[in-house]
Amino acid sequence: MEYVADAAGGTQLPEANPDLVQSWQQLMGLVLEQRFRWAEVADELGITQAGLRALLAIDPARPQSMRELATAMNCDPSYITAMIDDLERAGLAARQPSTTDRRVKTVVLTRRGTAALSTARDGLLAPPPQLAQLTKAEQQQLAQLLQQGLNLHSRS
Repeated sequence: MEYVADAAGGTQLPEANPDLVQSWQQLMGLVLEQRFRWAEVADELGITQAGLRALLAIDPARPQSMRELATAMNCDPSYITAMIDDLERAGLAARQPSTTDRRVKTVVLTRRGTAALSTARDGLLAPPPQLAQLTKAEQQQLAQLLQQGLNLHSRS
């Protein structure tokens, strides 16, 4: 991606097409409207929204240490403790000693936790109803354009 110098000597992205700017603002508005879904999904699972964030960060195939989760989620390890407490209270996760270092606790999803993760992903990551109103061809075209735009950096 090429940057252009601004008047202050810094750099910025080249000016975008006004239609793209307007479409992007509308897309971001649509995404931001979906924030209510976090509370609904968290309530459905019986956890806090912070617990939901942790649930989505846990890889069910690989136990992770609390520190690894904190790093992956870009937050303080003490905050992770509260999030995992929430998941444990709901029966969705458990702390276990690491197989390589007993001083380290890893987090694993329980069977209920794995099912809850699936529910959370379905509830949060499904396209909003507004996009379901597009025809199949329009949905496919939108998907292709988004994939093309999002993968642009990998073609450079």
